[in-house]
Amino acid sequence: MTEAKLAEPVDYIAETRATYDSLGYPPYQWVKSEGQPPWTPVQTRLEEASVALIASGGIYQRGQHAFHFKDDASYRVIDTSVSCDDLRVTHFAYDVSDARTDPNVVFPLGTLRALVAENSLGAITPQAFTFMGGIYSARKVRDELAPALVQRVADQRPDIALLVPV
Repeated sequence: MTEAKLAEPVDYIAETRATYDSLGYPPYQWVKSEGQPPWTPVQTRLEEASVALIASGGIYQRGQHAFHFKDDASYRVIDTSVSCDDLRVTHFAYDVSDARTDPNVVFPLGTLRALVAENSLGAITPQAFTFMGGIYSARKVRDELAPALVQRVADQRPDIALLVPV
């Protein structure tokens, strides 16, 4: 048996700067939050918990509009009963080859379904939410995208939200 060669670590800050430079954006200013985010302990056992899936990998469902590349702060609602064959991906900031072959690498819906089937997780909310990460405008994320997603997720009353960054 041959050993798999491990990939070298990626310097994401340098890669992000290079990507934004190549797109003609000014130097990227990383967001610096004031203080720590609030911590809310999970009150439900995982075997009974419902989970909402939120992912930034540019996943969309067949029939929906693909994400575009210039500061797209929109999101897509994905019915969690969708066939994984009906999932598509577009993104400018990472190589989408593996995600197009198996969307679970950036949108682990199949994995969550398996956890529910083996009774390790209670349920998946009826809808999942996706957007295309790499949004240059922190203001758009803070003022538009994040509040919209928070409201849509809260409406489903999950016990846990799983955020999958790319």
